[in-house]
Amino acid sequence: MPDGGAGHRPGLAICAEAAQDAGGDRGPRAGIGRGGPLPGVHAGDSDVPPGSTDPRPAEAAEPETPHLDFEGTTPYEDYVRADVLTHLQHTLSDDPGEMVFLVTSQVMELWFTVIVHEWETAARALRADDVTTAIAALKRSVRELEALNASWKPLGQLTPTQFNSYRSALGEGSGFQSAMYRRMEFLLGEKSASMLVPHRGAPRVHAELEKALHEPSLYDEVLRLLARRGHPVPDAVLHRDLTLRYESSPEVEAVWTALYAGDEADQLARLGEALTDVAELVWRWRNDHLVATRRAMGAKSGTGGSAGVAWLEKRAQKNVFPELWTARSHV
Repeated sequence: MPDGGAGHRPGLAICAEAAQDAGGDRGPRAGIGRGGPLPGVHAGDSDVPPGSTDPRPAEAAEPETPHLDFEGTTPYEDYVRADVLTHLQHTLSDDPGEMVFLVTSQVMELWFTVIVHEWETAARALRADDVTTAIAALKRSVRELEALNASWKPLGQLTPTQFNSYRSALGEGSGFQSAMYRRMEFLLGEKSASMLVPHRGAPRVHAELEKALHEPSLYDEVLRLLARRGHPVPDAVLHRDLTLRYESSPEVEAVWTALYAGDEADQLARLGEALTDVAELVWRWRNDHLVATRRAMGAKSGTGGSAGVAWLEKRAQKNVFPELWTARSHV
């Protein structure tokens, strides 16, 4: 993270003070490093032979003083909005563990936002036949998914007693109500119009989700690219109802089987592996969520009216980009 002074040079007054501190009244070594001789030694008295280099090291330069005086907020604050971020926590119980739960949930939302950005970047690149840019965005999202999944660590050891100490503060709040997570799911092809219902009271959020519901998913863009490259993707897949969840196709499985049986360095095969990396980490996210929930509340009903662990178990059994997994059995 930047230290708040990066990119700023000290003013003339500060430079002058630093120079005075560096070479002012410093005792018997004053002058070294600025071309001056040692005190009491005349130029002709040097014991360094003419034409030789003085082996004595020059005095190390003093580090520059960072710019500290700003009008208003700092440039770092203006860019990061750290003051906004660090004042968004409003706990509803006296239990200190609630702060951990709340901040971790907010961090997850930020990672959702970054990952949606990466997958939308990849989808646009695929529409433009720019596979290199798409793979780069997918690879970045893999690192971001790893960081997202690590967010379960602060919550993964919660005991039922610890979770119950502030669970009532959540009311009917539940993670499945996250609009940004829903956009992630839609980009993965996990479409469901019913998941827009909780957001009817937030017009902007609802409009964004409705737009995402009707747009091609990331995987839809991949399949369209495969078709443009001459691979036999069925018309029924290419022109399917985009508002419905993607269903596996034997013909698409055959396309991936042929790609994987060919040159591993082929651009489309590498695209398939980047997508598989994403799919694996999505599966791990769902399983980590399941384990954390099971430890914290067992088989009790989830917040928000969900079935809790039973709901998460059902989700964890599903693979995204399904043919990328089943094709491996035929290579």
